[in-house]
Amino acid sequence: MSPKFADWPQAHPRGGGSGEVGGVLSMRGIGKSFLGVRVLSGVDLDVAAGEVHAVVGENGAGKSTLMKIICGVHAPDEGTVEIDGHPVSFGHPLEAQRSGIAIIYQEFNLLPERTVAENVFLGREPVRRGLVDRAAMEQATARLLDELGEHSFGPRDAVKRLSVAQQQVVEIVKALSVNARLVVMDEPSAALAEHEVELLYRLIGRLRERGVAVVYISHRLREVFDLADRVTVLKDGKLVTTLPIGEVSSDELIRLMVGRDLGTYFPARSTGAGEVRLSLRGAGNRKLRDIDLELRAGQIVGIAGLQGSGRSELAKAIFGAEPFTTGEMTPSRPRSVREGVAMGIGLVTEDRKAEGLALRQSVRDNALLVARAVGAKGRDGVGGLLERVRLSPPRQEQEVRYLSGGNQQKVVLAKWMTMAPRVLLFDEPTRGVDVGAKAAIHDLMRELANDGMAIMMISSELPELIGMSDRVVVLRDGRIAGTLPAGPSEEAVMRLAAGEVAE
Repeated sequence: MSPKFADWPQAHPRGGGSGEVGGVLSMRGIGKSFLGVRVLSGVDLDVAAGEVHAVVGENGAGKSTLMKIICGVHAPDEGTVEIDGHPVSFGHPLEAQRSGIAIIYQEFNLLPERTVAENVFLGREPVRRGLVDRAAMEQATARLLDELGEHSFGPRDAVKRLSVAQQQVVEIVKALSVNARLVVMDEPSAALAEHEVELLYRLIGRLRERGVAVVYISHRLREVFDLADRVTVLKDGKLVTTLPIGEVSSDELIRLMVGRDLGTYFPARSTGAGEVRLSLRGAGNRKLRDIDLELRAGQIVGIAGLQGSGRSELAKAIFGAEPFTTGEMTPSRPRSVREGVAMGIGLVTEDRKAEGLALRQSVRDNALLVARAVGAKGRDGVGGLLERVRLSPPRQEQEVRYLSGGNQQKVVLAKWMTMAPRVLLFDEPTRGVDVGAKAAIHDLMRELANDGMAIMMISSELPELIGMSDRVVVLRDGRIAGTLPAGPSEEAVMRLAAGEVAE
């Protein structure tokens, strides 16, 4: 059986967590403004050697700016920064790197055509007799991979052939190769499938064993509670509090982050199902086989499964992007995306930046993308739709690239709502968005279902999938492994996904 999240290797026993002896980073009274807009005010942060220190807050709370100050991208307007008790003032990220600070961004900074070793030592290649010493470079990389317990690839492998989780290992090896004493991780699990997070946990455990301090930014609160020694909460650019993780509950942490009590994580489930909006019988293509599925008005059907199980492929087939070639689909089988849209089917893709948005166009233009692409008029009143999806602020002329992840996802929703689809498919609807935006998206999904839309939702976050779904369909190897009623246990889902009989 695939390991459950709670059973994965933890980074415990937890490290220092006090910011006292062994303190690597100390920040006091940090303030920063851009064009007269205050984004940080009076923020303190301490991180000890061997500590995993989580920094959380809604989008716009100031997390990214604070991390960029740590890493030398920005200089603070106010306050002091100390590394190992010595004041520092970085004018460039290279200066921070020389002080033992490394950052791993959500979007990796790797050259896909080059080898692992070439990426690890990029710009710092060892030289012997005037030539790059490839043997030394590869040997050093191999040692670091061995220290991390990673043997699934080697220093000579091309980065483009690695999985996302393996590329993350390369980023961590890069950090260790410069003897980093502090590693900042910005949403490190955002691009990982659920089972790949196991590797991330192990890597963080290795960093802790080496005495490396880790600043961990994540919207996934389960990871915060699993990994962190302490948590710092930011809101509107100000420090709310710093607490040992054992002294705060998830409900309390959410309340501190958003400034209000969210009550429950998920809206109430549907009390009934309407007419069948879409039906599959024995449907398949080169990646899917014998799919029987019904999507009904008023219901949210969750799709679970491990990476490679066929979850995204199912959504694309229904939508017409990778059409079914066998079986039946009612009302009909779309042979293209245009036909899928004409049938009243919409798809909120997994990667909103690459597949869902035109980042350099305005909010309004993005909201009308589908309507213009298929030559349809689309629904009038874009402004009203932006208000309904709770875009904040609802500025129609703002370029989408400047919006937070949560607001970008809301624009994607507005784009499909202009077409008033009968069936809406969501692939990872809340990936990379903060808890406040998650709640808004969850509420909107349930509102759409209550209005009569049929919804299919794919999510790698089992609590979200279980909390939102009126029933859960589990895929394995391109087939349906089983269907579970509302509110199944995580273990029941994982047993089906891993090939075991659900209890």
